[in-house]
Amino acid sequence: MVDENVAGEWASQVAWPKRVVVTAGMPYGNKGLHFGHVGGVFVPADAYARFLRDRIGADNVRFVSGTDCFGSPIDEGYRKLVEEQGFVGSIADYVQGNHDAQKATLDAYSISLDIYEGSGIGHSGEVHEDFTARFIRRLHENGHLSTLQTRQFYDVEADTFLNGRQVQGYCPVQGCKGERGYSDECDMGHQYDPADLIKPTSTITGTTPEMRLVENWYFDLPGFASYLRDYVEALRHDGDVRPVVPETISEFLGDPVIFVKNDAYDTYRELADSLPSHVYAEAEKGKQSFELRFSDIYDRDAARDVLSASGVRFRTGKALVPFRISGNIEWGVPVPEMDGISGLTVWCWPESLWAPISFTIAANDARGLAHDSWRDFWCSDDARVYQFIGQDNIYFYGIAQPALWAATQEGNACALKPTGSDLRHTTLVANHHMLLGDKKASSSSAVKPPSADELLDFYTPEQLRAHWLALGLDQRSVGFKPKAFEPDESKRSDPRVADPVLKEGALLTRVFNRLARSCLYEAKNTFDCAIPLDVPTSEALERAHDALRRYEAFMEHVELHSVMSLMDEFIRFSNQHWSAGIKEAEDLQDTEMRRQVLADSCFLLRVCTLLMHPVVPVGCEKICASLQFAPEVFFSWDASFAGIAELCGPEERESGFHAVEELPPRTDFFEAHPSQLK
Repeated sequence: MVDENVAGEWASQVAWPKRVVVTAGMPYGNKGLHFGHVGGVFVPADAYARFLRDRIGADNVRFVSGTDCFGSPIDEGYRKLVEEQGFVGSIADYVQGNHDAQKATLDAYSISLDIYEGSGIGHSGEVHEDFTARFIRRLHENGHLSTLQTRQFYDVEADTFLNGRQVQGYCPVQGCKGERGYSDECDMGHQYDPADLIKPTSTITGTTPEMRLVENWYFDLPGFASYLRDYVEALRHDGDVRPVVPETISEFLGDPVIFVKNDAYDTYRELADSLPSHVYAEAEKGKQSFELRFSDIYDRDAARDVLSASGVRFRTGKALVPFRISGNIEWGVPVPEMDGISGLTVWCWPESLWAPISFTIAANDARGLAHDSWRDFWCSDDARVYQFIGQDNIYFYGIAQPALWAATQEGNACALKPTGSDLRHTTLVANHHMLLGDKKASSSSAVKPPSADELLDFYTPEQLRAHWLALGLDQRSVGFKPKAFEPDESKRSDPRVADPVLKEGALLTRVFNRLARSCLYEAKNTFDCAIPLDVPTSEALERAHDALRRYEAFMEHVELHSVMSLMDEFIRFSNQHWSAGIKEAEDLQDTEMRRQVLADSCFLLRVCTLLMHPVVPVGCEKICASLQFAPEVFFSWDASFAGIAELCGPEERESGFHAVEELPPRTDFFEAHPSQLK
């Protein structure tokens, strides 16, 4: 045995919060999940939630999400299903069916949510309706809501107002590269006045809709411009926030701008004196439009009306606009009656911003905790909320949500918080696009992505989880290139063409498998299904402790692709340490060396399994079971990582051995997909 003085203790370098909420956005309840939903958001969020459970304790983590049950995409999907396929159920039945399909997919990928219900489903739906009423009343009490008469699209032929996805055209925001614009937002998340949508068309009749006045509640988002500028400046200096977040927010915080085509310059000069005060900037070299810059959104909109009346074509720039709170459709969360106005429902985007709070309340209710215990997770200084989102949604979570949070905190007794405690801003973990090949793919785009379920016909969930986490979506948009979906059939059937998805899978099925099997078969053959509790050598300890330190530092900043690179390196080292050590011991016929190699390798296996647990939980839990340790002990970071002995009771430590499972021949902890074995 090695001198115990060799054993060093690992020490954490990170101050973790005591409680954490992890949330992964909300899929619309109008369809199942494509690979971008699962690989771009849910798998990274799940890996982080699993890590935090291991790191700070499962009772201190809430991983919450649910189906977004409301909104125009759902209304439109339901309408089409009824009209085109004769669906006879209610819209609630339609949403429930899609929710059940989403939940089944998430389960198939081992997404370990504490709750997955919905904004209108189960106990979460009841909680959400109550919380929404309290939240909106608080905004109103603090003076940040007002009613505005705005123009909404109306289909004359269908004799109905159109909402959201029932109108399609082109985004009016200068420089937008989105494929499609809807009534007041495009598929890139830009917000604009419905009247500015270019070439609007009703999806119901294919006709051009007209504009009619409606009255709704709006939140004074432009009034929080100064607050948001301070907020984004703080984000720039926060090492835990990805640069894309403050960069995207900043695009909306400049002066409101109108871009006018150069050929309309003479008309502009004739109208200039009738426009609100503004600054003219001539077109930059090579640009086709000059700029009119205004001090606020209201002057810009007044100028827009003057230009439109004179037939001047223009586009608007990104800017803060009043944030719509209510809508005029029946299917939605009710808006409480205020100022005598009733019968409205909440626009789906605002209520989806506070839905994670509703889900947290429901999850705590299921645990039998106090109904206000959600504040320990959302308001406490020692708690933190991580919101995993796609970059297209930064406008809502990075601009609208912080302003709404701030707007609820004014005054004295707040219905949403205990005295003196605010809703804390969330940490946005924004991923870039996961492309299909080299093109953006979404369910509404021309490139139809494979569903998350279809991928499981060719790959195991753990192969896909490992691959997606290694892509580096925190850095840039990255192509997902599964060979099974390669458009070129000759490449798809050519065995010489490698499948990029299986790169990380090979680490699992070959290297990690080999390390686990080697340790357990050696324990069976040499020590009658037991592993020695000798203190690991200094080399094994130093490499393991270095991996733990680097891993924790990467996790602090949610650098999941760096975690995967580290684990590729560390698993290969651990396997090589076994192979080289056991060969030398056999060559020398040294039984003490053989025993030490096994002690080292079992210790390294434990660390590898702990660190890969958030990535590939099923296989890691199989290894834990075969090593015959309780999961709550094996996967806990409450250890000095001085050796396997610290996981054992006093009797085993006294004996010097820990009993393990007798592993059947050819056992795989990480399996290849059956289609890959042909």
